[in-house]
Amino acid sequence: MTEMTFQMPDLPKGLAKRHKAEKRFRLMALASVLLGLIFLAVLFINVLTSGADAIRQSKVRLDINLQINDFGGSKGPDIQQLKNANYQGIIKRTIYKNFPEVKSRRDKRGLYRLVSSGAAYELREFVLDDPSKIGTSISIWLPASDDVDMIMKGKVSRTASSDVRRLSDQQMEWLEKLEAEGNLETKFNWTLFSSGDSREPELAGVAAAMVGSLYSIIVCLIISFPLGVMAALYLESFAPKNRFTSFIEVNINNLAAVPSIVFGLLGLAVFLNFFELPRSAPLVGGMVLSLMTMPTIIIAGRVAIQGVPPSIKEAALAEGASPVQAVFHHVLPLAMPGVLTGTIIGTARALGETAPLLMIGMVAFVVDVPKSILDPATALPVQVYLWSDMPEKGFAERTSAAILVLLAFVGLMNLTAVLLRKKFEIRW
Repeated sequence: MTEMTFQMPDLPKGLAKRHKAEKRFRLMALASVLLGLIFLAVLFINVLTSGADAIRQSKVRLDINLQINDFGGSKGPDIQQLKNANYQGIIKRTIYKNFPEVKSRRDKRGLYRLVSSGAAYELREFVLDDPSKIGTSISIWLPASDDVDMIMKGKVSRTASSDVRRLSDQQMEWLEKLEAEGNLETKFNWTLFSSGDSREPELAGVAAAMVGSLYSIIVCLIISFPLGVMAALYLESFAPKNRFTSFIEVNINNLAAVPSIVFGLLGLAVFLNFFELPRSAPLVGGMVLSLMTMPTIIIAGRVAIQGVPPSIKEAALAEGASPVQAVFHHVLPLAMPGVLTGTIIGTARALGETAPLLMIGMVAFVVDVPKSILDPATALPVQVYLWSDMPEKGFAERTSAAILVLLAFVGLMNLTAVLLRKKFEIRW
């Protein structure tokens, strides 16, 4: 009794000390979370502000006279003549007509540099879509060059030196004249979402990379989801517990932690060199990504199956169901939300992988949008990697735009997973 009385006065001091320590710990934890959110917000805002400029593109309006002689003369143009016409010469003739004071060949080259080198391709597509315009005058908006685009968006100061803005004082005067006449404006950049890669930033788009990523993910899911679910069901519900199955389980856990480039080397050696499948194809990309995704699906599937109460399976067996019926009709539907969660985690990781796709050639320069899983293609993370290494300033905003598209892709997949999880969720 005396000993208890002696210790009681020290108890409040100890409690106060522990309470202060707990409060400090909570404040430190809250500060770390807030610091992480701040860094994430700064990163996202930086990418968003830079990528938002990519959806606008500076364009020059030209009033072009599509003369019949430019397309084969009086005999009438055929498709081959339309494709081989000198569209670059037509654009040069038109822009020189708007600036009759430009006489020297050097000044004419500088004047033409205000228009993108790909403007001729857009005019060609316009004529091929509507050949009836031949012989008439049209007003068409064509992309301006990257240097003009950077000035129009304020990325480069108009008062900067000619070395920085990459346009001479004479070119700036022509630019200001076009702008004053209403022939130079920034418009929505449809090319970003409808075209493939290009050496010119004003012509580069993410369409080929988006389709390539979509094809690769579809192939990945078709292969990895059923095989992963079947493997999880077998290991958890049917496989005997012995050294062989223990060896398989250990290897599956190890495969989930293997660097992704190892799977790329495996795809290069097996799918490309041994089976001789087409290089840079989404088919091979999806197969490589499925190898990387399958261990994650198996592990998540086993955990989800373990979370189903054993009484569910036992009740089904007691009612006369076979072991296979009990697993597929009762256990698997209850475990499906967890299986889908693991699937979407593995697929989201695969969607952002670059290293395995580089090894199988999906880093190729792809201009045309792939039409099947066998056509050459690239992927969104690879496109980000390629554009981030380009020296032109216009590719910096295209890189941010590609990152935003990739984030939207992942967000859409997560939303789909949540909806599917709610649809298949069964409460007991």
